[in-house]
Amino acid sequence: MPATPVIQQTQGSEKGETAKAATKSNKESVISGKDRDTLRKGFLRHLFLNRQQICSLHSEKLKLFCQTTCVFIKLEELNTAMKTLSEKLKLNEEQIKSQAEHTERQIKQQFEKLHQFLRDEEEATITALREEEEQTMKEKLEEMMEENNICFLKKFPVSMQRVQISSQPDPQMPSGVLIHVPRYLSNLPFRVWKKMQDIVQNTPVILDPNTAHPRLVLSDDLTSMTMIENKQLLPDNPERFDDYYCVLGSEGFNSGTHSWDVEVKESQYWLLGVTTASNQRKGCVFFNANVWFVQNRMSTLSSFAVEQDLERVRVDLDYDRGTVSFSDPVTNTHLHTYTTTFTDTILPFFCCSSSLRILPSNSK
Repeated sequence: MPATPVIQQTQGSEKGETAKAATKSNKESVISGKDRDTLRKGFLRHLFLNRQQICSLHSEKLKLFCQTTCVFIKLEELNTAMKTLSEKLKLNEEQIKSQAEHTERQIKQQFEKLHQFLRDEEEATITALREEEEQTMKEKLEEMMEENNICFLKKFPVSMQRVQISSQPDPQMPSGVLIHVPRYLSNLPFRVWKKMQDIVQNTPVILDPNTAHPRLVLSDDLTSMTMIENKQLLPDNPERFDDYYCVLGSEGFNSGTHSWDVEVKESQYWLLGVTTASNQRKGCVFFNANVWFVQNRMSTLSSFAVEQDLERVRVDLDYDRGTVSFSDPVTNTHLHTYTTTFTDTILPFFCCSSSLRILPSNSK
């Protein structure tokens, strides 16, 4: 019987320890829950901060070196962009200034030609007037003297002349002695203008230099084009061709009939026709749609190809009827006609491997 208390005491002790352990476990559970919440919030904050500080260049968390390096890289990129923009602005400014100066020189030269023509006409007219004046003074007065029988007075002394003159009748002025004034003043501006037409020319199509490919050089009067080996330093404006060696006419057509002749004999490869003003000029999509043209030895482009060698090509555009016709004006031979419906502004265009020239109207 003495062992029984020992067993009971041992069982009681085990129960007490079990209760203490459960209490401790419950306390640890409560603390662990708080810790987990704190850790979860800290972890989310850590992820947020890390996401905000990822280097776009290195794709990792920013470090002191990385931050400094990336700042310099961003500054370099900004400086490079600003430098490129500045160079483009400077090029555009230089081009605008160059265009203005060149155009001003051309204007002065053209007007100087007109002024010189007017000066020459003025001098010629006044010279003719002086010659008639001298001729009249010499011939007409001598004729008047003969008609009034006073030529013999030259043979007598002055005293005798006075006596004879007093007995002679008053001399009569013959007809036609005076200057023929209307010969010089009648419609003078109109007559000068008619003469001026011999030195001035009207070209039906003028080229637009702002659309010309950088390898095309246009003449001062903007009626001819020549392809050169190297590109010119020109602004890359939206209107300019950058792939095909083409240039557009400066004036668009929205109605009526229009015609122009192009001299092509100096170019081995040429292409010409009309296109819409809205057609894309950048890249190699220009000939995909809205172009009507004929070509010579350019088989890569689908259009009417001229087999024979030509000196000139005539383009006849009838906007209202929707036709574009091409012919050889030298032999009066029809080449090809397109029929369509125009809804957009139509512009002439020209491409070549050497040179082309638009001829004046009076040379047709």
